[in-house]
Amino acid sequence: MTDVPPLRRRTRTRTAGEGPNDAATEASSEPVAPPGDPGPPSTPLTAPAEGTPVPATTSAQLAEIIDRFKGGVGPVALDAERASGYRYSQRAYLVQLRRRGSGTALIDPVPLPDLSSLDEVLADTEWVLHAASQDLACLAEVGLRPRKLFDTELAARLAGFERVGLAALTEQLLGRSLEKHHSAADWSSRPLPESWLTYAALDVELLVELRDLLVEELAKQGKTEWAAQEFAALVVGGGQPAKVRVDPWRRTSGMHRVRGARAQSRVRALWYARDTIASRRDTAPGRVLPDTAIVAAAEMDPKDERELLLLPGFGGRSIRRLAQTWLDALAEARELPDSALPTTPSFDGPPPPHRWSEKDPVAAERLGRCRAVVMSIATELNVPPENLITPETVRRLAWEPPDPIDVTTITAELARYGARRWQIDLLATELAGALPN
Repeated sequence: MTDVPPLRRRTRTRTAGEGPNDAATEASSEPVAPPGDPGPPSTPLTAPAEGTPVPATTSAQLAEIIDRFKGGVGPVALDAERASGYRYSQRAYLVQLRRRGSGTALIDPVPLPDLSSLDEVLADTEWVLHAASQDLACLAEVGLRPRKLFDTELAARLAGFERVGLAALTEQLLGRSLEKHHSAADWSSRPLPESWLTYAALDVELLVELRDLLVEELAKQGKTEWAAQEFAALVVGGGQPAKVRVDPWRRTSGMHRVRGARAQSRVRALWYARDTIASRRDTAPGRVLPDTAIVAAAEMDPKDERELLLLPGFGGRSIRRLAQTWLDALAEARELPDSALPTTPSFDGPPPPHRWSEKDPVAAERLGRCRAVVMSIATELNVPPENLITPETVRRLAWEPPDPIDVTTITAELARYGARRWQIDLLATELAGALPN
């Protein structure tokens, strides 16, 4: 394979614990090699150390895995494969685990939907995941809930790595390259091909080693406590089901082209008709009817099957079979009285930033100053701004600051919006100075 140049870390100009005005000013963009190593060429990792395991599908096989992992030592690496883009649900279709002294195990949660007995064995163990927020909810559905975790992606963000994907990190820090060509596969299909199982097993092969190196890197940068607070927040809220969105149909791709409440009612009717079918079939909504078709029908309002099938997105056989369903939804929207048409939603919070200058120029100036504070501190600490504080928190604070504005009230507001202690300590004083007009 072609050698990949070392990744570059974000420019870093001060260490954690230094005040914003105490930072060194010299920036470095030197390549970062694996700790203690000048940076050897990466070696492809093509097979798990002990071979690709067969997924457990019976209670007896699960009991064997539980016994094996009970005897392991140290953190346990976990991952889950879903079928996003293929299925309506976000359930796990494969669970992968690895632990020193236990090896790697694959579990099929379709015949084994309750893994709480495994959860009990791992209760006192640190769980290592990559991009944990993506998997915690589906793991919770099968009874797996960490009490303590380490997120390698989040740790890499806090440490200032520019590329934080699993393959990029293992290549840079461990000198091993991973193939990611099965990441968008339909993991709900059965039987799972051998190559897919190998791919899944390799996703946990190096996680604990990666965790160990990132622990060292965070300690060197004085960010260990920051990471601990972030991981604790994930444990508390990461496994919660997603909040139900108000008017989810408004997120239809291309919605900005749909003009008028009557046309919007057609989007709404088609969206819910599609969602009902997708939920019943456990199929991704876009595979039932693409958003482009919904928008086209909302704009043209076809009255019969011939008109409908001429529109973009309605050419597929399965979509044509449901033509009457789509026509019924459009007819329902057509018959609505004006009082039942969609209205402009009321938002609990500030307007979109691009409208601030029009609605409240003074607030727009506050937002600009607050953003400048966040960007300055994030750059100096070598942390992505969105990990230093969420953009939504900054917007809410700038739109409606507390009265009076001082460090105490800003601290309380940041905590109310969910900021962690480390974030508050870094930002409260400078935001209190930036907010007054």
